[in-house]
Amino acid sequence: MSDLASENIESTGELTESPFRRGADIIQKVLKNLPSSPGVYRMIDQGGAILYVGKAKNLKKRVSSYIKTAGQSSRIMRMVSLTRSMEFVSTHTEVEALLLEANLIKKLKPRYNIILRDDKSFPYILITGDHEWPQITKHRGARSRKGEYYGPFASAGAVNETLATFQRLFPLRSCSDSEFQNRTRPCLQYQIKRCAGPCVDLISRTDYLTVVDEARSFLSGRSHSLQKKLADRMQTASDDLDFEQAAVLRDRLKAMAHIQSKQTINLPKVDEVDVVAAHQEGGQTCVQVFFIRSGQNFGNRAHYPSHTKEDEPADILSAFIGQFYDGRPAPRRIWTSHDLADADLIGDALSIAAEHTVKIQTPKRGLNRGLVDHAVLNAKGALARRMAENATQRKHLEGIATVFDLPAPPKRIEVYDNSHISGTHSTGAMIVAGPEGFEKKAYRKFNIKDNQLAPGDDYGMMREVLTRRFIRLQKEDPEKAGPESSGSREQWPDLILIDGGQGQLSVVQDVFDKLGVEDVALVGIAKGPDRNAGRERFFMTGKAPFSLPEKDPTLYFLQRLRDEVHNFAITTHRAKRSRAIGRSPLDEIPGIGGKRKKALLNRFGSAKGVEQAALSDLEAVEGISKRTATIIYNFFHEES
Repeated sequence: MSDLASENIESTGELTESPFRRGADIIQKVLKNLPSSPGVYRMIDQGGAILYVGKAKNLKKRVSSYIKTAGQSSRIMRMVSLTRSMEFVSTHTEVEALLLEANLIKKLKPRYNIILRDDKSFPYILITGDHEWPQITKHRGARSRKGEYYGPFASAGAVNETLATFQRLFPLRSCSDSEFQNRTRPCLQYQIKRCAGPCVDLISRTDYLTVVDEARSFLSGRSHSLQKKLADRMQTASDDLDFEQAAVLRDRLKAMAHIQSKQTINLPKVDEVDVVAAHQEGGQTCVQVFFIRSGQNFGNRAHYPSHTKEDEPADILSAFIGQFYDGRPAPRRIWTSHDLADADLIGDALSIAAEHTVKIQTPKRGLNRGLVDHAVLNAKGALARRMAENATQRKHLEGIATVFDLPAPPKRIEVYDNSHISGTHSTGAMIVAGPEGFEKKAYRKFNIKDNQLAPGDDYGMMREVLTRRFIRLQKEDPEKAGPESSGSREQWPDLILIDGGQGQLSVVQDVFDKLGVEDVALVGIAKGPDRNAGRERFFMTGKAPFSLPEKDPTLYFLQRLRDEVHNFAITTHRAKRSRAIGRSPLDEIPGIGGKRKKALLNRFGSAKGVEQAALSDLEAVEGISKRTATIIYNFFHEES
């Protein structure tokens, strides 16, 4: 991308027209300076939030289409109405614009774009190539280590299951290189016949590399020829009365048959293809991605892109594919359930990133179409299950609105709790729930920073957590209630649940009063007598405490929210405590690295021994100079 031109046009002056006309006038001012070349544009609201990121073959022509009133969808009308400025980046080609657009959408997550929300990396099976005894292992992330990568697999569970069976077929080591170098006797993997024991020379390197080559052949799709080869070797061993070897080969053939039997899809003529299929219903879309490698099904995963009800499946697939393969290698072929208008353009963009030709096609008949239809059927079933779950979730949220007198079912619920042991390693935790269940990415943990708090001061900890949370929220979105606020307003909760009774509620209400936080419902949940579940008491400002019937579905849902934040707080606290246990006071002394720390511990036995050592004793330690010894001594005797 050269000649990267950027332009930012903002509105000025008094405008009294309709909201759409106001935005269209701003866009009209931009047009006179726009080139008729490829590029990417961003539409920005009054608060500086990105509303939309788009690409164009002709920037001037594409942007001018927004100022027309005829034939515009309600989504476009709303987007233009909120637009207060625009930014542009010129590119050499439309392919470059497409790549940049996908990258910006993933990074900025604009309110009006189709967005892939689940962008986790996929796991692979790796046979390492940087050691004389190759290791087989699960790998996720950048493929920087030398070796052969096989995948992607749909989930870590799919890889673990495959590896567990695979190691019965090919007994390769799965231990780390350091563990391999330091073993003096075979490990449990050898005892259960999932490793050949190369670490203690129980197999020759030649024989081990033969097994490695067989594993590569199997993962590369040459399983049938390998199966015949093993069967011939088993027969030869049996004829030679080597029944022990014949039994080993028999067990490997059984394991291979087990792996093949789990392949619900088997296309020996298909080398490398991803099947991307969409099903749309009720304003929602499920996109299923099947990974076919070497004629084998490496699993599938369902995705639910964020989009408006007006977006068509083909448009959703186009946006999905651009974002899905941004940062991960695309296969040579991608089969889609719908014809994409820009299939060739997307294919060219993915080819540049993958450094090999990528073709996007929509099969119309035969086995290939059958595979696409199978993916569509899976998408339909997954969407039906998700909609059923969402319907249940909506009922729970409606129940909460009724119980707590809310004007509407809450779209975002935040639940808070603290965890500590006698005031040490204190942490706060926040979990978030909404119409689609728990929003794990929105969870937050807080390290309690106020050193003036008395040990175990739960009220003080809750005050600090809520104060920090809402001060930051007010800075990030000071106009949450404004009619022109962008997607950032979704960070504001409709309901706050506090794990605690009247005392905790009063503390948080005081925080809200001082910060001027309004329009956020606040509820405290306290366990009933004897801390029995089912007898919880609910506290709200200005209302008498109350309970819900023991078998009320809304009560079960509230208990689930409370338990989720409690578990998250405990997990966070334990992690912090574990890190602290692993630390030594010596780690905090400037200039004391690993070697000096080891020398000190070898001489004095523990950090306590170092603390009690005289200055002359510290100077006598190898590698500790007189100056360093003084630093160590002063660190422990600073007050005296």
